Amino acid sequence: MFDWLTGLFTPEVMGMIGQGIVETLYMTLASTALSYVFGLPLGILLVVTDKDGIFPMRIVNGVLGVIVNILRSVPFLILLVAVIPLTRAIVGTSIGSTATIVPLVIAAAPFIVRLVESSIKEVDKGVIEAAQSMGASTFQIIWKVLLPEARPSLIVGSAIAITTILSYSAMAGFVGGGGLGDLAIKYGYYRYQNDVMLITVLVLVVLVQIFQEVGMRMAKIGDKRI
Repeated sequence: MFDWLTGLFTPEVMGMIGQGIVETLYMTLASTALSYVFGLPLGILLVVTDKDGIFPMRIVNGVLGVIVNILRSVPFLILLVAVIPLTRAIVGTSIGSTATIVPLVIAAAPFIVRLVESSIKEVDKGVIEAAQSMGASTFQIIWKVLLPEARPSLIVGSAIAITTILSYSAMAGFVGGGGLGDLAIKYGYYRYQNDVMLITVLVLVVLVQIFQEVGMRMAKIGDKRI
């Protein structure tokens, strides 16, 4: 009755799954880090230049908001194919886990921009006004008020972002992106090995739960109000 389990847990299959996990974690963590390199400052810029921000700049805010909304509106699979020339120009190939990082960053950065914007806008305006009344500069307000006050929400947002990027990385399997998604497509879809498909799905679910739990615990630890 459970003979299929014997075939599933062979050294060859487990080796492929192990490699898939490593590649998926590599793509997810590297893409998340790079996405925050772009997304965090841009999210702060959106808040600061808003009409109710500490340094209103209507044109900058409007242009940046439109660009972010356009990039967020493009489905990831379409974006994945559309940026293949750019991916080749940057990493020299359009397949593999490293190549997948390029479209992942392009897709995730706008999402992170909005997460950061939402988190920082939750900061009590009274705290900001108090800092302004004491003569704090714009940079000081950002670094010493906005970011520390928004830290718990930012950490929760990062947990949401990393799980979203993880799901994006699985989609990249359709174009040979590597990782668990590629494994599921090659063996679970094209070769009808449903057992491989099942275990890759289970592993992805476990990874999502781990990232989510770690993020929530870190948010609680970083919340000075608790």
